[in-house]
Amino acid sequence: MQLQLPIFPVTTKMLSDTWGVFEKDDMVYYLHNGMPVYIHGKEDLNNFRFITANLIHVHACSPSQLSKVFGVNKINFERYVKRLREGGTQAFFNEEDGRGNCYKMLEDKIKKAQELLDKGYSQLKTAKEIGVSESAIRYHLRAGNLKKNK
Repeated sequence: MQLQLPIFPVTTKMLSDTWGVFEKDDMVYYLHNGMPVYIHGKEDLNNFRFITANLIHVHACSPSQLSKVFGVNKINFERYVKRLREGGTQAFFNEEDGRGNCYKMLEDKIKKAQELLDKGYSQLKTAKEIGVSESAIRYHLRAGNLKKNK
């Protein structure tokens, strides 16, 4: 087998002795000894996180090397590696975004609370029955998710 010299494009930023990264046409290319291995869109954060975590996981680069090149805190890269080890690939691509959703008052609890309020239960008794605070019931009454029986 003939040894080939690694040939990197001029705009390549070196991640390690054998790994480099460069951007072209809104795509980011990861090269190993001059050959493209990974590619993702410039704005694709999930792929960026997965690829950098993978590079660290296989000991191709260190978090500090990636931090210098990308300008991202090395702790973030360590978090990505932890996510990869604990959840695998799915942790990057099949994650549910729960921001903005009430984690206690899901649809089933709102339905049960409405049934109890329709039966004439007080806000406090309804809250205790379904296992939430009275203020959660008050909030959903004001928001219009629940209707109080008069």
